[in-house]
Amino acid sequence: MSIRHKLLICIPLLVLLMSSVSFVLFESGKNVQESYHLMMNRIMLYKEVSYEVGENMRSLNRFIMQVDADSFPEVQKHLSAVQELRTKLDGMATIGGSGLPLMNYSHIIDTFLEQAGQMITEIDGQDSNTLAGAYIEAEQTQRFIREEAQELVDLELDQYKPIYAEIMSTTAKLNRLGSLLVITAALLSICMAIWLSGSITGPIRRLVATAKQISKGRMDTKAPESVNNDEISILCRAFNGMIDNIQELMKENIKSVEKDRLVKELELKMLQSQINPHFLFNTLNSIAKLAYLEGAARTSDLTVSVSRLLRYNLQKLDQAVPLREEVEHVNEYINIQRARFRDRISFEMDIDDQALGGMIPCLTLQPIFENAFVHGLEQMEEGAVLSLSIRYRSGLVEIEISDNGVGMNRETVARLMGSIQEEAPYFSGKGQSTGLGTHNVFKRLHLFFDGQQLIEIDSSEGQGTAVLFKVPFRPSA
Repeated sequence: MSIRHKLLICIPLLVLLMSSVSFVLFESGKNVQESYHLMMNRIMLYKEVSYEVGENMRSLNRFIMQVDADSFPEVQKHLSAVQELRTKLDGMATIGGSGLPLMNYSHIIDTFLEQAGQMITEIDGQDSNTLAGAYIEAEQTQRFIREEAQELVDLELDQYKPIYAEIMSTTAKLNRLGSLLVITAALLSICMAIWLSGSITGPIRRLVATAKQISKGRMDTKAPESVNNDEISILCRAFNGMIDNIQELMKENIKSVEKDRLVKELELKMLQSQINPHFLFNTLNSIAKLAYLEGAARTSDLTVSVSRLLRYNLQKLDQAVPLREEVEHVNEYINIQRARFRDRISFEMDIDDQALGGMIPCLTLQPIFENAFVHGLEQMEEGAVLSLSIRYRSGLVEIEISDNGVGMNRETVARLMGSIQEEAPYFSGKGQSTGLGTHNVFKRLHLFFDGQQLIEIDSSEGQGTAVLFKVPFRPSA
């Protein structure tokens, strides 16, 4: 879940929670207010009836005693007010399940209205004594109304006393419930805030800690990734991808530096064995021509082979060459060794022409042949056999160099194979014409083919040695 979705869920949820608590408290207070309002409306209605009846009597008194027409509207006003209040009484519910007290109260008000109306109607046709008697009766009815209203108020209070106690008890419960809801809502809000802030700041802190470790050079550190699909998790995965890319670039840079180091090392060893190499190359060519003119054909061929071998060794070692040139170079080297060992060693070659177009690092085969002569065949008086087999199979070039010499033990084979991953080169301890070791050959193959090569050494003491290269076929441009 993304951070935006978390915020869109948590914030409205908190607002909804607090709104729900406020609504519950509001509804509870509203019920209490309605109960108070109902009781107070009934009591106030009784009080208003008593007040309007009293005002009606005072206005009647002024109207009867003074026979003042200007006071008649006030009489009509208060009389209409009493009639309206009497109508409201009809819409009120009974008290305590019995409507008798309220009915008596209504009848008394009706009697008062009848008496007041009769006095107003017959005021002109009656004498003073009759009007005074009617006024006294109406005044007595007014007292009955006031007494009945007080009794009704007492009945209302008695009726609402248990209701009021229940309301107070409910109010106390609602207060406790409201406090509990507020505390619960606050705790839930705090928990949600902690969870939300932790889900955002926690991964950021871990990402910052990882960045600090990387700044200290610990490139193997990775930012912890979560199963969530929020923005910070995407950032962590992108950060880890960046670290992987940096590590790959560092590995490629290390390979390039290692390759350059090996080439410089080869060139240095070549320079150590050279004394004005171009002058020596030209001198060998002159000796070859002189030998040919004097009729020494074998000496001329041998000198030409040495000259070609020297010229091949003088080229840049950081460039790849076609396998065909490596085979031609090995032929020149074998020609020189034939002049040295004569019939003690025989050479066998099985070459697939289709494989000769593939590229391979310069000076790959000669060091292996050189080691075979020096360590495997040099001490044999007769019957030594050295063979080269090159085959093309399904996009791979298989190169096998084998001899029937003294062979090697398992420790030596393991040390040679392990030298591919070593940083310090492995040498046999004997300096050769090129000064190259098997470690250098294996390492350059590993760097040139990006670790896609396969190198195998099959050897046992007294049984000879076979070195097999399986490399991808890379055609020349």
